[in-house]
Amino acid sequence: MFYVTIDCGTTNSRAYIVDSRGKVYGKAVKQVGVRDTAVTGSKDTLREGLHEVIEQAAREAGTTVGELGAVLSSGMITSEIGLFEIPHLTAPAGIEQLAETITRVPDTGIVDGGIPVYFVRGIKNHMDGEAGTAPSRTAGELDFMRGEETQTAGILMQSATKLPAVIVILSSHTKFIGVDSHGMIRSSLTTMSGQVYDAVRNHTFIGKSVIRGENDEEKPKDYFNREVIDDAVEWVEKAGLLRSLMFPRFMDVLLKTRWYERGLFLEAMIAADDMQSVGQLKSQGIREVSDIILVGKEERCRLYEYILQKKFPASCIRSISDEKEIDELSIQGILAIARRAGIVDE
Repeated sequence: MFYVTIDCGTTNSRAYIVDSRGKVYGKAVKQVGVRDTAVTGSKDTLREGLHEVIEQAAREAGTTVGELGAVLSSGMITSEIGLFEIPHLTAPAGIEQLAETITRVPDTGIVDGGIPVYFVRGIKNHMDGEAGTAPSRTAGELDFMRGEETQTAGILMQSATKLPAVIVILSSHTKFIGVDSHGMIRSSLTTMSGQVYDAVRNHTFIGKSVIRGENDEEKPKDYFNREVIDDAVEWVEKAGLLRSLMFPRFMDVLLKTRWYERGLFLEAMIAADDMQSVGQLKSQGIREVSDIILVGKEERCRLYEYILQKKFPASCIRSISDEKEIDELSIQGILAIARRAGIVDE
């Protein structure tokens, strides 16, 4: 029996044709996501794009959509600008709770022939604030995820994972996900680190100091300067991020430094500011950490691993950077949820 799993994001969507064990037979990617709904005010582009990406994946697998047992999806597809809005689960929640609340969605228009379509809910933080408390007072307790819960489920299915754990998803945002000793997601903490880095690098005068110029030498292969990272972390602790963001420019104009040193300094400052979020996990039930699992590009994972190892010297830290392995996290996670719900055969 074949199934299709869909990861629907803001700008891109991926479809995988898999068997019950998660072996991939076909894959397709299309530049379509919930941003299209936000821009056009219509869900038609998203619906048609997902229909097309499923057809493409089925063709690559040498099968037809009509032979699929079910469609399984997570991510932004369940948001208010997705195809069908489904409220978040409230943490703590694990694979069992995600399975109990997986939702069969009628009339999505993304597949033909009456094939059942299921959406996995996202998860939001539990809020401790009392009724009537000012929103500004409770804002810092809030957070949510759509899609990362299936990646987390995939990590929990790995025998190498030791609990309690913190899973760090490094993309356009950084998301710290706390998982307790019972495998329950206790909370998530999201920062705008990736978007801030992009904005500073590409839309401020600081960018000129961290981007290679025409006459600059290439960055050495595997360049990684611990002294630069340590100094960046220390300056953020002393002066704060906004003041420290000026320093790559000063290093460029007033000191003899290379563009890639300044670039690493910038990345390390933003990562150091991210670390301030980790302390909040304690107030949300994660007081000890056995494992820290980083998910993202290799260079960024290496930077965060170095900084986190100093903050959590007793924890085992590992990275998942291979694109295929990252894909498999969502696939195995959503299959585990569907299996527990009785949708996918054991």
